[in-house]
Amino acid sequence: MTDPTQLTPGQQLVDVLDEAVFGKHDMVRMVVASFLAGGHVLLEGLPGLGKTVLARTMAVATGLDHKRIQFTPDLMPADITGTHLLHEADGARQFRFVPGPVFTNFLLADEINRASPKTQAALLEAMSEGSVTHAGETRPIPSPFFLLATQNPIEMEGTNALPEAQLDRFAVKIDVPPTGEETLLRIIDARTDGNPPPPAAIVDKAGVVAHRRAIDRVFVPRPVKLAIARVVARTAPVVDGQDEGLRGCIRFGASPRAAIWLARIARALAYIDGRQGVGFEDVEEAVPHVLSHRLILTYAARLDGVQASDIARHLYRETEREVLGIAQELAPRRSVV
Repeated sequence: MTDPTQLTPGQQLVDVLDEAVFGKHDMVRMVVASFLAGGHVLLEGLPGLGKTVLARTMAVATGLDHKRIQFTPDLMPADITGTHLLHEADGARQFRFVPGPVFTNFLLADEINRASPKTQAALLEAMSEGSVTHAGETRPIPSPFFLLATQNPIEMEGTNALPEAQLDRFAVKIDVPPTGEETLLRIIDARTDGNPPPPAAIVDKAGVVAHRRAIDRVFVPRPVKLAIARVVARTAPVVDGQDEGLRGCIRFGASPRAAIWLARIARALAYIDGRQGVGFEDVEEAVPHVLSHRLILTYAARLDGVQASDIARHLYRETEREVLGIAQELAPRRSVV
């Protein structure tokens, strides 16, 4: 058994979540990386796959103030951001702002795509700027702020697709994998009531801030930076160097925000493993989760069953091969005596 004292803080958090959500290690690792990097997470999957359990366990383990919003068709923007209420004080009536649940450190937005687009958009300012503007007054949200949203597949009844502008504000989007037979047996054996044991807090608010600052110091080599910039640039619909087989598949490519988060998530993955520098393998692990929800495919590609995550992986493999070739050519050659 691994000694917990020998694990990095990121690995400790991954282990705690692995004990809460069985059989989904890769998903847990990516959620922790995004959290430590300061990015918001969107989980997509069928109901009952452990998305809410993961969020609840993570909120307790990080020691942050946390709140949960259940998104429904009748949810209003004020139910998220807050509103002014009339109250009486010292014989005078005046309006007082009552903060909504978005004023917290850790917010779980459960089934976010079951609300109307107007209500979904109430989170835009909070996600990108860490503040809420109501009645002309801007109020900061407590820092650090982390949003973990879950959504059902768009094919399910009663769902509304998130707009592209909001999707772009999620650092990663993760497709929750189904639960296999072995994992189901483990759940039956260990979870008689279906609920995981409550975790202990392994970090506090100050620790979260310190970890995020430490991630900024993780070194990214120049070839890795080139691979990140090139793969994001290649998601444009028509660009030099793009594989001919992808022509006509991409309608809109990823924004510059994708490159920023790809580098930061790669840093976080290296930090979790206790490494001081980012490798190509870190970028490769992050690519499908950072890029897939930012790629808008053409109708023909979707009709053919093309997956954005497959396109992202293919583009990165081609890009990494090229960058490694460039690095080898520029490397100084040893003279043979």
